[in-house]
Amino acid sequence: MSQYHIWTVGCQVNTADSAKLAAGLRRLGMEPTDQARDADLIVLNTCAVRQHAEDKAQAKLGSLKHLKRTNPDLKIAVMGCMVGPHTARGDDPITRRFDFVDTWAQPQRFDQVVGLLDLPGIPEAEDDGGEFWPTQWNEVFPDETRPTAFVPVIEGCDKFCTYCIVPLRRGRERSRPIDEITREIEAHTLRGVREVTLLGQTVEAYGKDQPPVDPETERADLSDLMRAIHDLPNLRRIRQLTSYPPDMTDRILEGMAELPKVCEAFSLPVQAGSDNVLTNMRRGYSVAQFRDRVEKVRSLWPEVSISTDVIVGFPAESDADFQETYDLLEELRFDKVHVAAYSPRTGTYAQRNQPDDVPHELKMERLHRIEDLQREISFRINNRYLLNDVEVLLESTRPSEHEGLERHTGRTRTMKLVHFDAAAGAYAPGDMLSVTVTRVGPWSLQGQPV
Repeated sequence: MSQYHIWTVGCQVNTADSAKLAAGLRRLGMEPTDQARDADLIVLNTCAVRQHAEDKAQAKLGSLKHLKRTNPDLKIAVMGCMVGPHTARGDDPITRRFDFVDTWAQPQRFDQVVGLLDLPGIPEAEDDGGEFWPTQWNEVFPDETRPTAFVPVIEGCDKFCTYCIVPLRRGRERSRPIDEITREIEAHTLRGVREVTLLGQTVEAYGKDQPPVDPETERADLSDLMRAIHDLPNLRRIRQLTSYPPDMTDRILEGMAELPKVCEAFSLPVQAGSDNVLTNMRRGYSVAQFRDRVEKVRSLWPEVSISTDVIVGFPAESDADFQETYDLLEELRFDKVHVAAYSPRTGTYAQRNQPDDVPHELKMERLHRIEDLQREISFRINNRYLLNDVEVLLESTRPSEHEGLERHTGRTRTMKLVHFDAAAGAYAPGDMLSVTVTRVGPWSLQGQPV
């Protein structure tokens, strides 16, 4: 029987795309393999948001050259954000460097991947212009075996921040119909999924191209979608990722706050705490507007956890600009900060028009300052959980260092990672239980079942 191997790097959207592709390949009769050398089809689902991710993908590609040489029948496909229109057409130098790749497929062009295979039941490729979920794949839902699942609900991005490659690779915002998303999530829950994360590059933009659910509105929005899935049997938690401040309307937030299954956790990227830098980034909001959305979220969910993203060393970022970012993080005190040093992405406005003029050493100094600050803040926030009981959805189990016990890992509603030991066989992934927190660190909690 033919086998496939999928290698994935990047965000949760890529993870979801790989799961969908895998489900389609299984439907066509292929079996997965963890070993690339045993595969008849190898797919690399790539990321180009940061240079490190692109370097990692190219290193992986280089390691496959000898497999292709020894097995000419092997098919190799590259998809994801590293593949732009020029790459798909063969105009990108990378296609000449890795000329053993059989197809370069833009994000979610699953038809180009399966078109490499000589298998019965393969639908003919259609020229859909890269539309979200090509027609023949609409009802191919991932065979999720974990208690949590990522479900893309809106693809693409209309924001065009100067540094970001995503709109150039994934196109404009396009939402999936509510009924289609509901069917997918229902299929997940029948397989044991208890928590879903609704995904989008800017998830609160969901529904701008969908008909209204409420007759008093002109279109659907994220809260309408959440209401539609809220009462599905066996679904216990609903999350969303990633937020964009101007899209977070009061209607959406207040509607979400009315739904008990919606978890009090947000990923709300600020990127910079300086209005000068935000303007250069074309983020579309000011620091004051960002602060207003944080305050709104915290007023609706007093126990909410909020993570954010920050880029340091953006072109023309001065010491004063960076200090404003540092001060904002110190003021708002997020649960987690994902910080990265700016790296130009080929084809973006910033790469073409904004010189990368902050020295690498200074970028690293600023990055480490934020990491040190956030380590202290995260520890202080997590310390509030000490000796309290938290609700944990168990996600994974492995052998413990102690005989007769298993090591369990799960998350709270506020996305805190929790580890605990329990008797072998006492719990399994998907269980919901109360855990008393007995030890805290900046990035996780430890405890024991109540």
